[in-house]
Amino acid sequence: MESESLLSVRELRISFDGVEVVRGLSFDVRPREVLAIVGESGAGKSLTARALLGMLPRAAATSGTISPDLSAQRGHRVSLVPQDALSALSPVHRVGDQLAAAVRSVAGVSRKEARARAVAALDRVGIPDAARRARAYPHEYSGGMRQRAVIAMATINEPDIVVADEPTTALDEERRDQVLRLLAEQREAVGAALVLVTHDMDAVEGHADRVLVLYAGRLTELGAAGEVLTRPRAPYTAGLLASLPHHAAPGRRLPALHGTPPAPGALPPGCAFAPRCPLAAGPCHTAEPEPRQVAGRLLACHRPEELPHPATDLFLEERQSA
Repeated sequence: MESESLLSVRELRISFDGVEVVRGLSFDVRPREVLAIVGESGAGKSLTARALLGMLPRAAATSGTISPDLSAQRGHRVSLVPQDALSALSPVHRVGDQLAAAVRSVAGVSRKEARARAVAALDRVGIPDAARRARAYPHEYSGGMRQRAVIAMATINEPDIVVADEPTTALDEERRDQVLRLLAEQREAVGAALVLVTHDMDAVEGHADRVLVLYAGRLTELGAAGEVLTRPRAPYTAGLLASLPHHAAPGRRLPALHGTPPAPGALPPGCAFAPRCPLAAGPCHTAEPEPRQVAGRLLACHRPEELPHPATDLFLEERQSA
Protein backbone atom coordinates (compact mmCIF):
# COMPACT_ATOMS: atom_id res chain seq x y z
CA MET A 1 0.00 0.00 0.00
CA GLU A 2 1.28 3.46 -0.85
CA SER A 3 2.44 5.25 2.30
CA GLU A 4 0.12 8.14 1.55
CA SER A 5 -2.96 5.96 1.11
CA LEU A 6 -5.73 5.49 3.65
CA LEU A 7 -6.97 2.41 1.85
CA SER A 8 -5.51 0.13 -0.79
CA VAL A 9 -7.56 -2.19 -3.01
CA ARG A 10 -5.66 -4.83 -4.94
CA GLU A 11 -7.03 -7.29 -7.50
CA LEU A 12 -10.55 -7.14 -6.07
CA ARG A 13 -12.84 -9.72 -7.63
CA ILE A 14 -16.52 -10.13 -6.78
CA SER A 15 -18.64 -12.91 -8.23
CA PHE A 16 -22.09 -14.42 -7.89
CA ASP A 17 -22.62 -18.09 -8.74
CA GLY A 18 -19.24 -18.18 -10.44
CA VAL A 19 -19.91 -15.10 -12.63
CA GLU A 20 -17.49 -12.23 -12.00
CA VAL A 21 -19.00 -8.76 -11.84
CA VAL A 22 -15.90 -6.96 -10.51
CA ARG A 23 -12.78 -8.23 -12.23
CA GLY A 24 -9.33 -7.54 -10.81
CA LEU A 25 -9.81 -3.95 -9.66
CA SER A 26 -6.97 -2.06 -7.96
CA PHE A 27 -6.89 1.51 -6.64
CA ASP A 28 -6.04 3.59 -3.56
CA VAL A 29 -7.96 6.12 -1.49
CA ARG A 30 -5.78 9.00 -0.31
CA PRO A 31 -6.24 11.14 2.81
CA ARG A 32 -8.86 13.90 2.43
CA GLU A 33 -9.31 13.36 -1.32
CA VAL A 34 -12.54 12.93 -3.26
CA LEU A 35 -12.32 9.84 -5.45
CA ALA A 36 -15.25 9.54 -7.87
CA ILE A 37 -16.11 6.06 -9.15
CA VAL A 38 -18.15 6.42 -12.35
CA GLY A 39 -19.68 4.25 -15.04
CA GLU A 40 -22.98 3.02 -16.39
CA SER A 41 -25.38 0.84 -14.43
CA GLY A 42 -23.92 -2.63 -13.96
CA ALA A 43 -20.30 -1.45 -14.08
CA GLY A 44 -19.66 -2.69 -10.53
CA LYS A 45 -19.53 0.72 -8.83
CA SER A 46 -21.86 0.07 -5.91
CA LEU A 47 -20.51 -3.44 -5.32
CA THR A 48 -17.00 -2.00 -5.12
CA ALA A 49 -18.17 0.65 -2.65
CA ARG A 50 -19.92 -1.92 -0.50
CA ALA A 51 -16.83 -4.11 -0.53
CA LEU A 52 -14.93 -1.23 1.11
CA LEU A 53 -17.55 -1.22 3.86
CA GLY A 54 -17.77 -4.99 4.25
CA MET A 55 -21.43 -4.83 3.21
CA LEU A 56 -21.54 -7.21 0.25
CA PRO A 57 -24.45 -9.66 0.03
CA ARG A 58 -23.80 -13.08 1.54
CA ALA A 59 -24.05 -14.66 -1.89
CA ALA A 60 -21.02 -12.69 -3.09
CA ALA A 61 -17.69 -14.49 -3.37
CA THR A 62 -14.62 -12.27 -3.18
CA SER A 63 -10.88 -12.42 -3.63
CA GLY A 64 -8.09 -9.87 -3.59
CA THR A 65 -7.22 -7.53 -0.73
CA ILE A 66 -8.63 -4.38 0.86
CA SER A 67 -6.08 -3.02 3.30
CA PRO A 68 -6.64 -2.15 6.03
CA ASP A 69 -9.90 -4.03 6.62
CA LEU A 70 -12.24 -1.37 7.98
CA SER A 71 -15.43 -3.44 7.95
CA ALA A 72 -15.27 -3.97 11.72
CA GLN A 73 -15.01 -0.18 12.18
CA ARG A 74 -17.99 0.74 10.00
CA GLY A 75 -19.61 3.89 11.36
CA HIS A 76 -16.32 4.92 12.93
CA ARG A 77 -13.39 4.93 10.50
CA VAL A 78 -15.54 4.35 7.42
CA SER A 79 -19.20 5.29 6.93
CA LEU A 80 -21.91 5.25 4.28
CA VAL A 81 -24.21 7.84 2.75
CA PRO A 82 -26.79 5.63 0.98
CA GLN A 83 -28.81 6.49 -2.09
CA ASP A 84 -32.20 6.43 -0.39
CA ALA A 85 -32.14 8.74 2.63
CA LEU A 86 -35.67 7.79 3.67
CA SER A 87 -34.99 4.07 3.97
CA ALA A 88 -31.68 4.77 5.74
CA LEU A 89 -33.50 6.18 8.78
CA SER A 90 -35.64 4.11 11.13
CA PRO A 91 -39.23 5.38 10.93
CA VAL A 92 -39.96 4.46 14.57
CA HIS A 93 -37.07 6.29 16.25
CA ARG A 94 -36.45 10.01 16.60
CA VAL A 95 -33.75 11.37 14.33
CA GLY A 96 -31.65 12.66 17.22
CA ASP A 97 -31.85 9.30 18.99
CA GLN A 98 -30.56 7.56 15.87
CA LEU A 99 -27.59 9.90 15.63
CA ALA A 100 -26.93 9.53 19.36
CA ALA A 101 -26.99 5.74 18.99
CA ALA A 102 -24.37 6.04 16.24
CA VAL A 103 -22.15 7.98 18.65
CA ARG A 104 -22.59 5.53 21.51
CA SER A 105 -21.84 2.58 19.21
CA VAL A 106 -18.22 3.72 18.90
CA ALA A 107 -17.61 6.07 21.84
CA GLY A 108 -18.02 5.43 25.55
CA VAL A 109 -19.94 8.60 26.30
CA SER A 110 -23.07 9.27 28.32
CA ARG A 111 -26.50 9.50 26.73
CA LYS A 112 -26.51 13.22 27.48
CA GLU A 113 -23.20 13.74 25.68
CA ALA A 114 -24.33 11.59 22.74
CA ARG A 115 -27.53 13.64 22.41
CA ALA A 116 -25.51 16.86 22.52
CA ARG A 117 -23.29 15.57 19.71
CA ALA A 118 -26.35 14.60 17.71
CA VAL A 119 -27.80 18.10 17.98
CA ALA A 120 -24.44 19.63 17.05
CA ALA A 121 -24.20 17.35 14.00
CA LEU A 122 -27.69 18.32 12.82
CA ASP A 123 -26.86 21.97 13.32
CA ARG A 124 -23.64 21.55 11.35
CA VAL A 125 -25.52 20.26 8.30
CA GLY A 126 -27.94 23.17 8.40
CA ILE A 127 -31.00 21.67 10.09
CA PRO A 128 -32.89 24.69 11.51
CA ASP A 129 -33.69 24.65 15.24
CA ALA A 130 -31.60 21.50 15.57
CA ALA A 131 -32.39 20.83 19.24
CA ARG A 132 -36.13 20.71 18.51
CA ARG A 133 -35.75 18.87 15.19
CA ALA A 134 -33.64 16.20 16.90
CA ARG A 135 -36.80 15.12 18.72
CA ALA A 136 -38.76 14.67 15.48
CA TYR A 137 -39.29 11.47 13.50
CA PRO A 138 -38.05 11.03 9.91
CA HIS A 139 -41.54 11.43 8.43
CA GLU A 140 -41.63 14.92 9.95
CA TYR A 141 -38.57 15.91 7.89
CA SER A 142 -38.67 17.04 4.28
CA GLY A 143 -36.72 15.01 1.74
CA GLY A 144 -33.88 17.52 1.80
CA MET A 145 -33.73 17.47 5.60
CA ARG A 146 -33.61 13.67 5.62
CA GLN A 147 -30.68 13.82 3.21
CA ARG A 148 -28.92 16.24 5.55
CA ALA A 149 -29.63 14.03 8.55
CA VAL A 150 -28.13 11.01 6.79
CA ILE A 151 -24.99 13.00 5.95
CA ALA A 152 -24.83 14.14 9.60
CA MET A 153 -25.02 10.49 10.70
CA ALA A 154 -22.27 9.48 8.27
CA THR A 155 -19.89 12.15 9.56
CA ILE A 156 -20.82 12.35 13.26
CA ASN A 157 -17.97 10.05 14.36
CA GLU A 158 -15.38 11.85 12.20
CA PRO A 159 -14.53 8.88 9.94
CA ASP A 160 -11.42 8.63 7.80
CA ILE A 161 -13.48 7.70 4.73
CA VAL A 162 -17.07 8.48 3.75
CA VAL A 163 -18.56 6.35 0.97
CA ALA A 164 -21.46 8.07 -0.82
CA ASP A 165 -23.33 5.57 -3.00
CA GLU A 166 -25.29 7.43 -5.72
CA PRO A 167 -26.32 10.21 -3.29
CA THR A 168 -27.70 12.44 -6.07
CA THR A 169 -29.75 9.93 -8.07
CA ALA A 170 -33.15 11.33 -9.16
CA LEU A 171 -32.28 14.83 -7.94
CA ASP A 172 -32.56 17.90 -10.16
CA GLU A 173 -29.39 19.87 -10.90
CA GLU A 174 -29.90 22.45 -8.15
CA ARG A 175 -30.60 19.86 -5.46
CA ARG A 176 -27.74 17.67 -6.70
CA ASP A 177 -25.27 20.52 -6.35
CA GLN A 178 -26.60 21.33 -2.87
CA VAL A 179 -26.03 17.75 -1.71
CA LEU A 180 -22.52 17.66 -3.21
CA ARG A 181 -21.61 20.97 -1.60
CA LEU A 182 -22.88 19.72 1.75
CA LEU A 183 -20.86 16.52 1.41
CA ALA A 184 -17.79 18.62 0.62
CA GLU A 185 -18.36 20.85 3.63
CA GLN A 186 -18.82 17.93 6.02
CA ARG A 187 -15.86 16.06 4.58
CA GLU A 188 -13.69 19.11 5.17
CA ALA A 189 -15.12 19.63 8.66
CA VAL A 190 -14.12 16.15 9.84
CA GLY A 191 -11.02 15.74 7.63
CA ALA A 192 -12.33 12.68 5.78
CA ALA A 193 -11.74 11.30 2.31
CA LEU A 194 -14.84 10.81 0.16
CA VAL A 195 -15.53 7.97 -2.26
CA LEU A 196 -18.30 9.30 -4.50
CA VAL A 197 -20.11 6.60 -6.49
CA THR A 198 -22.14 8.00 -9.37
CA HIS A 199 -23.25 7.42 -12.95
CA ASP A 200 -23.61 11.21 -13.39
CA MET A 201 -20.46 12.65 -14.99
CA ASP A 202 -21.81 16.16 -14.41
CA ALA A 203 -21.75 15.44 -10.67
CA VAL A 204 -18.01 14.79 -10.87
CA GLU A 205 -16.92 18.08 -12.40
CA GLY A 206 -15.80 20.46 -9.69
CA HIS A 207 -16.46 17.92 -6.93
CA ALA A 208 -13.71 15.29 -7.35
CA ASP A 209 -9.93 15.16 -7.15
CA ARG A 210 -9.54 11.89 -9.04
CA VAL A 211 -11.85 9.84 -11.24
CA LEU A 212 -11.97 6.06 -11.55
CA VAL A 213 -13.96 4.95 -14.62
CA LEU A 214 -15.32 1.40 -14.56
CA TYR A 215 -16.67 -0.66 -17.43
CA ALA A 216 -17.87 -4.25 -17.15
CA GLY A 217 -16.29 -4.57 -13.72
CA ARG A 218 -12.82 -3.41 -14.72
CA LEU A 219 -10.79 -0.22 -14.53
CA THR A 220 -10.91 1.73 -17.77
CA GLU A 221 -9.27 4.98 -16.71
CA LEU A 222 -7.97 6.48 -13.45
CA GLY A 223 -6.47 9.91 -13.10
CA ALA A 224 -6.77 13.49 -11.92
CA ALA A 225 -10.33 14.72 -12.43
CA GLY A 226 -9.36 17.84 -14.35
CA GLU A 227 -7.34 15.80 -16.85
CA VAL A 228 -9.79 12.91 -17.25
CA LEU A 229 -12.77 15.22 -17.76
CA THR A 230 -11.07 17.59 -20.20
CA ARG A 231 -8.83 15.16 -22.08
CA PRO A 232 -9.99 11.56 -21.66
CA ARG A 233 -7.67 8.89 -22.99
CA ALA A 234 -10.05 5.92 -22.90
CA PRO A 235 -12.75 5.80 -25.60
CA TYR A 236 -15.33 4.73 -23.02
CA THR A 237 -14.63 7.82 -20.89
CA ALA A 238 -14.93 9.97 -24.00
CA GLY A 239 -18.26 8.32 -24.81
CA LEU A 240 -19.63 9.04 -21.35
CA LEU A 241 -18.61 12.69 -21.63
CA ALA A 242 -20.05 12.97 -25.14
CA SER A 243 -23.37 11.75 -23.76
CA LEU A 244 -23.81 14.70 -21.39
CA PRO A 245 -26.90 16.79 -22.21
CA HIS A 246 -24.95 19.98 -22.89
CA HIS A 247 -23.59 18.31 -26.04
CA ALA A 248 -27.09 18.21 -27.53
CA ALA A 249 -27.48 20.43 -30.58
CA PRO A 250 -30.68 22.47 -30.96
CA GLY A 251 -33.34 20.44 -32.75
CA ARG A 252 -31.44 17.17 -32.38
CA ARG A 253 -31.95 14.21 -30.08
CA LEU A 254 -30.20 14.18 -26.74
CA PRO A 255 -26.80 12.50 -26.98
CA ALA A 256 -26.44 8.90 -25.85
CA LEU A 257 -23.67 6.32 -25.85
CA HIS A 258 -24.74 3.72 -28.41
CA GLY A 259 -25.26 0.13 -27.34
CA THR A 260 -25.33 -1.39 -23.87
CA PRO A 261 -22.71 -2.88 -21.57
CA PRO A 262 -22.31 -6.65 -21.87
CA ALA A 263 -23.98 -8.85 -19.29
CA PRO A 264 -21.66 -10.45 -16.72
CA GLY A 265 -20.78 -13.90 -17.92
CA ALA A 266 -21.38 -12.94 -21.55
CA LEU A 267 -18.36 -10.73 -22.21
CA PRO A 268 -17.07 -10.44 -25.77
CA PRO A 269 -13.53 -11.60 -26.56
CA GLY A 270 -10.90 -8.92 -26.13
CA CYS A 271 -11.85 -5.51 -24.76
CA ALA A 272 -15.36 -5.51 -23.27
CA PHE A 273 -16.02 -2.08 -24.80
CA ALA A 274 -14.88 -3.06 -28.32
CA PRO A 275 -18.42 -3.68 -29.73
CA ARG A 276 -19.33 -0.06 -28.89
CA CYS A 277 -15.99 1.59 -29.66
CA PRO A 278 -15.43 3.51 -32.94
CA LEU A 279 -11.68 2.83 -32.71
CA ALA A 280 -11.83 -0.93 -32.08
CA ALA A 281 -9.58 -2.94 -34.38
CA GLY A 282 -7.15 -5.85 -34.30
CA PRO A 283 -6.14 -6.66 -30.69
CA CYS A 284 -9.21 -4.88 -29.31
CA HIS A 285 -11.23 -7.91 -30.40
CA THR A 286 -8.83 -10.59 -29.21
CA ALA A 287 -7.00 -9.46 -26.05
CA GLU A 288 -8.31 -7.68 -22.98
CA PRO A 289 -6.14 -4.60 -22.31
CA GLU A 290 -4.33 -4.51 -18.98
CA PRO A 291 -4.10 -1.22 -17.03
CA ARG A 292 -0.89 0.70 -17.73
CA GLN A 293 0.49 4.16 -17.14
CA VAL A 294 -0.26 6.52 -20.04
CA ALA A 295 0.18 10.29 -19.89
CA GLY A 296 0.23 10.35 -16.10
CA ARG A 297 -2.83 8.18 -15.54
CA LEU A 298 -3.78 4.51 -15.37
CA LEU A 299 -5.47 3.35 -18.55
CA ALA A 300 -6.76 0.06 -19.97
CA CYS A 301 -6.92 0.60 -23.74
CA HIS A 302 -4.98 -0.77 -26.72
CA ARG A 303 -5.19 2.44 -28.78
CA PRO A 304 -5.22 5.54 -26.54
CA GLU A 305 -2.80 7.41 -28.77
CA GLU A 306 -5.34 7.33 -31.61
CA LEU A 307 -8.04 9.27 -29.79
CA PRO A 308 -8.60 12.72 -31.30
CA HIS A 309 -8.68 15.84 -29.18
CA PRO A 310 -11.25 16.59 -28.00
CA ALA A 311 -11.98 12.87 -27.81
CA THR A 312 -15.70 13.48 -27.40
CA ASP A 313 -15.76 14.54 -31.08
CA LEU A 314 -15.23 10.91 -32.06
CA PHE A 315 -18.61 9.99 -30.60
CA LEU A 316 -20.43 13.20 -31.49
CA GLU A 317 -19.40 12.96 -35.15
CA GLU A 318 -20.30 9.26 -35.27
CA ARG A 319 -23.71 10.03 -33.80
CA GLN A 320 -24.43 12.83 -36.25
CA SER A 321 -23.56 10.64 -39.22
CA ALA A 322 -25.70 7.74 -37.99
